[in-house]
Amino acid sequence: YGVLPSIILGQACLESNFGQATLASQYHNLFGVKAFGNQPKVNLETQEYLDGQWVTIQGDFRVYNSWEEAMDDHTRLFVNGVDWDPHKYEPVLQAKDYQQAAKALQKAGYATDPTYADKIISMIKEYQLDRFDE
Repeated sequence: YGVLPSIILGQACLESNFGQATLASQYHNLFGVKAFGNQPKVNLETQEYLDGQWVTIQGDFRVYNSWEEAMDDHTRLFVNGVDWDPHKYEPVLQAKDYQQAAKALQKAGYATDPTYADKIISMIKEYQLDRFDE
């Protein structure tokens, strides 16, 4: 689909705390994907960066039957965008390297964390995940 493997792996590691977070370990959601409408969901506390500060809120997150299902849905999100903007993640797909892709993710608003791209880039560098992009 054109998503760099390092981005998929870096996001999964970061968002799920290497599969240890409750959302990943119990609900197979590796990427912190939010739930909308009648999608299978669980309501959990999460940290969001709003108005210049971190706040704890309750959020509805997708529940998956497997990590593979979560990865497929995550990839389709990048390829198909969202209902209100099918091109939302095109810059992630068009990125020439993982640094560009991580910055495009942040710019598209994937997460509220203002240092999200830096965290993904650091994760990829630390674990040399870009070796999977070759």
